[in-house]
Amino acid sequence: MRPMSYGQGGPQSQWDPWKPNSQQPWTNGGDDGTPDWAALAEASETRNKRRKLLFIGGGALATVAVGTAVALAVVSANGDNHASGNPTNLPASASVPSGSATPSFAPTSAPPPLDPKDFISSSKKDTAPLSAGTLFPGTQLTMGDTVYKKGATADTTSCATAAGGKLPKILTANGCTRLIRATYTHGGVAATVGVAVFDSQAEATKVKAQAAKNAMVRALPGKGVKDFCNAAVCLTTTNAVGRYAYFTTVGFTDGKNVTGKDTQVFTTGTNLQDFIFNQIYRRGQAQASAAANQ
Repeated sequence: MRPMSYGQGGPQSQWDPWKPNSQQPWTNGGDDGTPDWAALAEASETRNKRRKLLFIGGGALATVAVGTAVALAVVSANGDNHASGNPTNLPASASVPSGSATPSFAPTSAPPPLDPKDFISSSKKDTAPLSAGTLFPGTQLTMGDTVYKKGATADTTSCATAAGGKLPKILTANGCTRLIRATYTHGGVAATVGVAVFDSQAEATKVKAQAAKNAMVRALPGKGVKDFCNAAVCLTTTNAVGRYAYFTTVGFTDGKNVTGKDTQVFTTGTNLQDFIFNQIYRRGQAQASAAANQ
């Protein structure tokens, strides 16, 4: 920056835009008060250059400082490990926690969830209402893409009267208290589902094993369904869950014998077994939930 004069014959002074109380330059042409615009422009340009340099320099310094800090941190962490093989700046060995210590937690106050099967395994806990309506609700049953129309239902405490083959004796010997049935149809196939009720799971499990052969629940006609599976060969199944043994008898409504190639009959038997198992298990879930919320 070149020196500038202030007025005629006056002392020369250096105008520094960054120095407090410095004087702005004016023209040499007398005291008419007219500013020297060329000098002012030159001073402004010099001031902007200096500011840019300061900002750039400051940024470079900041970058270098951060980079140095990171480098020091990395060198310090790696250097100590390589130098001595031991960590530094730790408390005395007596106060360092052992790596083999097992953390302890306070016991939770929430009780374990109740098992639905506990409620359907004994008559003492399985006290919810039970009927053909609760086991076989509605007027139809949908399993996947197949809709089965519900026909007649029946509920008896004389279990042997609703059974065939060896099943009447088996049910009586093991203390069957009720036998609830319902019939479903789809196309030319009809199926009766029977649920035998006992006081305990042990009795139902024993019935399942004993009724594996030559034991069946009687087919239930009615509500538009003619007699079926009286003389023809039909599919029968036996299973149990909790204190319930459940059976299916599936055949053709026209009296035709069932063969191993009749997949529709086997699919119907499987679907109805799945359905009644789920119905009984949901009964346990509902009672377990109600007991947990008391």
